[in-house]
Amino acid sequence: MQFIQSYILEIYHLVLEMAPYLLLGFLIAGILKYSFKPGRLKHYLGGSDLRSVVYASLLGVPMPLCSCGVIPTGIGLYRNGASKGATQSFLISTPQTGVDSIMITYSLLGLPFAVIRPIAAFLTGIAGGVITNKVEGEKPHEFANGETNGDMPKGWKKIPAILKYAFIDFMADIAKWLAIGVLIAALISVLLPDDFFLNYLSNPYLSMLVMLVASIPLYVCATSSVPIAAALIMKGLSPGAALVFLMAGPATNAATISVIGNTLGKKSLIVYLSTIIIGSFAGGIILNEFMPAAWFGGMIARGHDHHMLPEWLMIGSAVILTGLIIYTLVNKMIKKFRGNDTCESCELPETHEKHNYLVHIEGMSCQHCVMNVKKGLSSLDGVTEVDVNLETRSARVSGNVDTKLIRETIKQLGYTVKGIE
Repeated sequence: MQFIQSYILEIYHLVLEMAPYLLLGFLIAGILKYSFKPGRLKHYLGGSDLRSVVYASLLGVPMPLCSCGVIPTGIGLYRNGASKGATQSFLISTPQTGVDSIMITYSLLGLPFAVIRPIAAFLTGIAGGVITNKVEGEKPHEFANGETNGDMPKGWKKIPAILKYAFIDFMADIAKWLAIGVLIAALISVLLPDDFFLNYLSNPYLSMLVMLVASIPLYVCATSSVPIAAALIMKGLSPGAALVFLMAGPATNAATISVIGNTLGKKSLIVYLSTIIIGSFAGGIILNEFMPAAWFGGMIARGHDHHMLPEWLMIGSAVILTGLIIYTLVNKMIKKFRGNDTCESCELPETHEKHNYLVHIEGMSCQHCVMNVKKGLSSLDGVTEVDVNLETRSARVSGNVDTKLIRETIKQLGYTVKGIE
């Protein structure tokens, strides 16, 4: 009983600390989503030069995309004319950080980590892109599909679109992983003694290696990795080892490795993994050896006793964040149990002038996947309507279009067609 009470209390403290900053990050994510035109951004990513790589890394750092969301987005950029170097830069820098994770990093790990983390993501993104351009030695391809952003809301219509994306669509992508991250962090805080790493893993280089080995196959998003890293630091893990986890954890997992290898090739995959491994180790060493220890001691000493924001704001934010997470998870469960029969987004108008295909797709895992599949299929000649269902991993395509073209388009986006009815 004492363990359960301690565990619940630790969860409460974690949510209290991170909720205001996380909600602000979600809002900024929504603003970013509807402030830039993708077609214009892609114009700057088509060269095999340093400028395109820098632009791609700059674009990726604030983007609130986890590794499952960044893959289809990055592949979408590649399909629309971005060079392999620029695509690689975007794929490396984006999952490591984002406006939401920067805010939560500041709340749990302090200002130094909140500054160092996006800088590390930016520099590793540039390094990976430059090396990829050198290794591949190719000019930008030319099979852009002419995607535009004509459906972007304008004026006051942007406000509900921003709020919907920030607190419904984006929350749907991150809610499960955020909840898992908080639960794991609280469990670490309760189970591990305060001097665990000092007694059993005191060598900073060994601890960095352990974090790297544990991070590469594991899926953890940039936001949910922060409370875990904070809990580990509180137990004696070095800041450098924590940075390795924060960089490698969100950027690597089995699915990411598979898609990059199949889409960009083995050379690009080797560059991708090498850049993250070397970059995370270099960042960890710099943090441990050259950064003042006092920069990170404040976070460790602060614990849960000091709050920078008013208590009413923190409690209110915690209630809102918890409500959004619960609503999202329950809503997903309801849709999963209901299946196709009550999924309104799957229904197409009845017509005898169209061919209707039900395409079963493997690899979709978030709303970004849904948007990329829908945009890719909608761009095909002859397609009049597309509805993508994340819960059933399927898409209903209406129009006169060759099924081979449907299969090829979905494959180019980084997914697999399991069947077409």
